[in-house]
Amino acid sequence: MKTHYQILVIGGGTAGLMTASSLLKKNPMLEVAIIEPSENHWYQPAWTLVGAGTYDYNKTKRPMASVMPKKAKWIKDAVVFLDPENNTVKAAVNGNFTYDYLIVAPGLKLDTTLVEGLAEAIDKGVVCSNYTNPNHTWDVIKNFKGGVALFTQPPKPYKCGGAPQKIMYLADDHFKKAHIKSKTKVVFATSGDSIFSVPEIAKTLMKVIDRKKINIKFSWELKKIEGQKQMAWFIVSPEAKEHNPITLDTIKKDNLVGIKYDMLHLVPPNTAPDFIKNSPLVDDTKWMDVDPYTLQHKKYANIFGLGDVTNVPTSKTGAAIRKQAPVVVANIINLVELQKLSSKKYDGYSSCPFVTGYGKMVLAEFDYTKKFTPDPKLKQMLIFDSSKEHWRLWLLKKYMLPYLYWNKMLKGKNV
Repeated sequence: MKTHYQILVIGGGTAGLMTASSLLKKNPMLEVAIIEPSENHWYQPAWTLVGAGTYDYNKTKRPMASVMPKKAKWIKDAVVFLDPENNTVKAAVNGNFTYDYLIVAPGLKLDTTLVEGLAEAIDKGVVCSNYTNPNHTWDVIKNFKGGVALFTQPPKPYKCGGAPQKIMYLADDHFKKAHIKSKTKVVFATSGDSIFSVPEIAKTLMKVIDRKKINIKFSWELKKIEGQKQMAWFIVSPEAKEHNPITLDTIKKDNLVGIKYDMLHLVPPNTAPDFIKNSPLVDDTKWMDVDPYTLQHKKYANIFGLGDVTNVPTSKTGAAIRKQAPVVVANIINLVELQKLSSKKYDGYSSCPFVTGYGKMVLAEFDYTKKFTPDPKLKQMLIFDSSKEHWRLWLLKKYMLPYLYWNKMLKGKNV
């Protein structure tokens, strides 16, 4: 097997495939290899809808072989060690590979060990997560008969800023349709101190929360789960505040506050993969250390990072990758041909589609400054204010975005 490649890509997720496809479209003479161990590629943005019973899980999966760029070499293996000083990547089965340029896009790791009891409780009984098994989430929601429906949000960073909330709004809609809303307390315990960082979107979301009478507990961080007892334990900050207060049986033990739940949806803490965390590529927070505008590694000039693994201060979403990939592509092509970076810059653009109920959505688009920056193309869909709930945005989420993902984004076509 060939062991040296001009451009080596780590990761066959959205970021790796989009960047590799785009590079080969711009210059088919480039020699590109992708290291990715998985048999399948998943369209994860639809998992919120799967968890709410309104999208087929099987439609979110395609064989990895079917989405790999035709001109790229697929090395079906897992990276275990990085040696950037010697331009070397070590894979579990095939050993060492060397490169001229390295694109690091392995995504992130869901680390259940960081919350006590989580590994034992997740995806069992009434504990669910759209991040791990959205089919189980839907089972839990449709079998729920009333009581405390608890939804949690971990400290940042985590994948998709809106995901911990979206499933709650959809579940609340389902409880209403199932005529159990009157005997249900919906509680959102978030480690954050606000509902969202973009003011225009936060204003709309607080209206949704008031309409649905959802209890919000700000600055509550999940620390422990007792699956058998159906208890969730939190560290509550002295600055904690509550919105739409309700009477809830809570227990204090040591420095933790416990809530007894009848269903629990949570987000496992997100970290960089181990081989990244243990490499020289990370900053103090153990995320890959790149320049936020060029996405070039701060120490190693022939290494670029994009997608969920980097430390860029914006939401980890597919929409962010859509704007990051062209910057990485332009920079690598310029380095190959002209030995200098391009003038292209990434401005921190990301987007969080907030599904607020069946048939309703708000679209948060923003940059590093958290300024609301809606796409002008939305006006073509007769959506003139995407910070407000709209049924056309729901159609965009459910039908248009999956189509664009499989047919444009992954193929390196700018969308």
